[in-house]
Amino acid sequence: MPYTKRRRLVSSAVAVALGATALAACGSSSDDGEAQSGPVSLTYWTWTPGMDKVVDLWNKGPGKKEQITVTVKKQASGDTLVTKILTAHKAGKAPDLVQAEYQALPTLVSNDALADIGDTVGDAKSKFADGVWQQTTLGTDAVYAVPQDIGPMMFYYREDLFKEYGLSVPATWEEFAETARKLKKAAPDKDLTTFSANDSGLFAGLAQQAGAQWWTTSGDKWKVGIDDAATKKVAEFWGGLVEEGAIDNQPMYTPAWNKALNTGKQIAWVSAVWAPGTLTTAAPDTKGKWAMAPLPQWSDDESRTGSWGGSSTGVTTDSKNKEAAAKFATWLNTDGDALNALAKEGGIYPASTSAQLSGAFMSPPEYFANQPDFYKKAATIAETTAPSAWGPNVNVAYTTFKDAFGAAAKNKSDFTAALDTMQQDTVADLKKQGFGVAE
Repeated sequence: MPYTKRRRLVSSAVAVALGATALAACGSSSDDGEAQSGPVSLTYWTWTPGMDKVVDLWNKGPGKKEQITVTVKKQASGDTLVTKILTAHKAGKAPDLVQAEYQALPTLVSNDALADIGDTVGDAKSKFADGVWQQTTLGTDAVYAVPQDIGPMMFYYREDLFKEYGLSVPATWEEFAETARKLKKAAPDKDLTTFSANDSGLFAGLAQQAGAQWWTTSGDKWKVGIDDAATKKVAEFWGGLVEEGAIDNQPMYTPAWNKALNTGKQIAWVSAVWAPGTLTTAAPDTKGKWAMAPLPQWSDDESRTGSWGGSSTGVTTDSKNKEAAAKFATWLNTDGDALNALAKEGGIYPASTSAQLSGAFMSPPEYFANQPDFYKKAATIAETTAPSAWGPNVNVAYTTFKDAFGAAAKNKSDFTAALDTMQQDTVADLKKQGFGVAE
């Protein structure tokens, strides 16, 4: 992250401390001296497909009444957008509103790019699961964005092949391992699933479910816990299965992976709520043969899931109309018509709990027509989303994961050593950027 130099963290009894200048610059929306008496024009940077059609609903309805017009500017997603936002903010020309992935929020906040909009959007908290709302507060009393879409993790499996091989849907990770071994013994040419090192979000979500806290603070310093006990447990579990050959070690999203899903060589997938869209393309011949269940748990008495993906709508500190922008962000992510349009035009799974059981989500995805309660079950799972703990250099941790875990998976070598590398690289980068780091 090119503009996170020399940020000093404020000592505070919160889960994530923020840059001192960020706190001063953000304040509440009433501090910016904006005049709300006349027409307001806002610019929104987003990558969601069809967002212009959703925004038209605002401009012709609530926006027209409040004299607040929003213009959509389509952008690339991921690190590309984060870098563009920070570049624009450095010049004092960031847009009024931005779409930001949850893991990008600490980077944007520590660079003073996002405003605290809690005074305007605070009442929306009840619309979201606690673990989802927490991602936009960074564990503080501030609110830096409104949740838009989420990716609660789930377990997908070939219902017909589970029946054929006498397999039960695993309720715990121990049962998951036993199921993988049972399948391999019955059908050596098949795998329950694969461990893939080409998508860091999958591993991060699994660690989140296990209780990992990768970034926290100690006084005015960041503390990196990527090698904490919870994450080591996850790494050892998956590394052990790969080493013994109980599961495959090939990456996802390749022609070979698609073929394995489509032919039944791989009969399960740990994924998220958006999986039906991927399976539609990757395994078209198996439509109607899959089912979805909650993610296996680490113990019988637990019920929680991790997140794999998701984004929010934030207001920048450069906006001259923060209160108006926050009103739009709230409408976009809580209004029934807006959320139905987002689902239809953008294909998102809404963070709003009420929207998860209405509109487009009253019937299952076409690929899962055999499971009528798909979205009802998904909404129940989403409510159990575990809290997350992101930091200002997620990109570094994710890149190291792909390199270190990629090599470990390919060579069937020690996953905990790869985890140590991930920890060391993340800490070294924070220090290089000028952040205080607690050892």
